[in-house]
Amino acid sequence: MHEIIREGKAAIRIKKADKISKEMEVFYNPVMKLNRDMAILLLNSIDAENMQIALPLAGSGIRGIRFSKELSKGKIKSISFNDYSIKAINSIKNNLKLNKINQKNIKIYNEDANLFLLNSSGFDYIDVDPFGSSNFMLDSSIKRISRNGILAVTNTDTAALTGTYPQACVRKYWSMAKRDYMMHETGLRILIRKIQLVGMQYEKALIPIFSYFKDHYFRVFFECIKGKKLCDEVAKQHGMLNCAGPLWMGQLWDDKLANKMYSTLLKNSNKKYYNNKNSIIIKKDIINNNELLKFLKIIKDESKINAVGFYDLHDIA
Repeated sequence: MHEIIREGKAAIRIKKADKISKEMEVFYNPVMKLNRDMAILLLNSIDAENMQIALPLAGSGIRGIRFSKELSKGKIKSISFNDYSIKAINSIKNNLKLNKINQKNIKIYNEDANLFLLNSSGFDYIDVDPFGSSNFMLDSSIKRISRNGILAVTNTDTAALTGTYPQACVRKYWSMAKRDYMMHETGLRILIRKIQLVGMQYEKALIPIFSYFKDHYFRVFFECIKGKKLCDEVAKQHGMLNCAGPLWMGQLWDDKLANKMYSTLLKNSNKKYYNNKNSIIIKKDIINNNELLKFLKIIKDESKINAVGFYDLHDIA
């Protein structure tokens, strides 16, 4: 039994599933809508045009379809969809037709995610959003992210990163997690350091420009800057925090970018549209997302604070 699901300006036809899991015929997780909203908002807020975008784990194609319909004019040079599942590939093709997307700048691949990246000549934006850890994709993604490109990474293995399974964190992230009131921040910083270490092997400094924890996942956007000296500077910002680590001790956000993203969303949320009778109407393609707005305000405010970690008054008491 299939159903039509609408998200943002996109619509996809997908088979109903009792629960979200790897066993789904074609993977689609509605909980990750905010994750995709944030990516669109960020890409529309940075000064980049003619981007070559890669989605190595495309699933239903919802992210790429939304990019195609919601990113500003001139942002996209090409979008490359890839998935190892032939059912996912067929779903992507059908959903592109359903959304009446001009496929002139669309490329579709049916390959192993790592081989898809390694066989390419590189991309300006790579979105790594696996089920679980991103470890298996880091090497190929970092090799193929272009100079000044954006690497976006999502991890859903929060139990290891927040200290529920500390030995798993040591094995997978070369760091010691700690389960306490600060575990989500330390988990995020541990993940950032691990990805930066992989980047340093190729003299690529990966600077976090926007990162957060939400629901069941960690999410980090890195700007890739080539250079040995900057890699050395990144390494100097690795250290211990509250007996957890080693981890990233630098900024989690670019405060100017966080402010621009919030201002853009606030402006779009307050837009009013009128019909011929001067009555206010709500367009279906304009989403007043209060949850996203509140979440972005927290990040915008925190991005101005040059500090690592925090104190919990309840814990102190």
